[in-house]
Amino acid sequence: MSDPLDKEEMKMMFKPLRIPAAAAAATVALAIAATPSAAEWKPAGPINLMIAFRAGGGADTQARLISASLEKSKGWKIIPQNVTGKGGAVMARKLKTQPNDGLTIGIAVTETFGYNMLATKKPGYAVSDFTFVTTTAGSQMGIVSKTSRGWKSIHDLVKAAKGGAKIKFGAMSPRLADLAYTVEQKFGIELNTVMFKGGRGVLNAITAGDVDAGWVAGIQSKGVRAGDLVNLLSGESARLNASPDAPTLKELGIPYDAGAKFLIVAPKGIPADARKGLADAIASVLNDKSTKAAQFVTRAFGGPRLISGAALDKLVADGIASSKQLMEATQ
Repeated sequence: MSDPLDKEEMKMMFKPLRIPAAAAAATVALAIAATPSAAEWKPAGPINLMIAFRAGGGADTQARLISASLEKSKGWKIIPQNVTGKGGAVMARKLKTQPNDGLTIGIAVTETFGYNMLATKKPGYAVSDFTFVTTTAGSQMGIVSKTSRGWKSIHDLVKAAKGGAKIKFGAMSPRLADLAYTVEQKFGIELNTVMFKGGRGVLNAITAGDVDAGWVAGIQSKGVRAGDLVNLLSGESARLNASPDAPTLKELGIPYDAGAKFLIVAPKGIPADARKGLADAIASVLNDKSTKAAQFVTRAFGGPRLISGAALDKLVADGIASSKQLMEATQ
């Protein structure tokens, strides 16, 4: 048995270890760097991306370009698939049944979770069935006509209608048909509203001369810049990027916003780190001007419009309230 330690030896054994300040700071920095954060979330496998609208439209194009950019920048495997019908309802009904692990998401528009849902007796889904991840862009919605008609503003269309012209008007959703009706009410005119599948259908009909004017969501910008098309009115809360002279609905005294936001949505209960990780990854792609996704969104929709978290939840709730008001006003 060894001799017991005296007091001086005990002090030496339990003397606190002194670390230089610089070394201590480096140690803390390493510890922080090693701590996983929500922004570092990575999918555990391929991500299925359900697209609520048909191939070739604004939602489909940006979904596929975002997918390609994420595969290139982050190595994520994303599988886009079109799940179309009923203004996004078919996709929503399918998405709500999927696992909430971040590996199945969808792209739709705010209207899918607002007016379209409210206007259907049995939509088969509710806002509470989903976690909203992020918006990607606004719609740049406008009332559009061919420049060759000679109309430069909505007032010219109104003048023609009051002069006896039978105006055929294109819309791609019941909400937009109701908003066209608010224009009729405001100016005391009558429009013959024709329904189409998607903004591309309306734009093709305008170009072919099958309708005189109609709602189009952003894809008219190229034609406007070329001088072939004109935005007669902005359906957004602000004036359109391509047509800053076109007044908004609210400037004309119509208290609504025809615009929509494209948004990424997941099944209810997706983990918070997955929600933030997906939102941050999509934002990194759309904020990078060198990506084809960012270039398309800028060209077609005036640039990315990124809203996530609590602000996005409020946006969806506000859209529902506005849709209820519109439905009551146009019954």
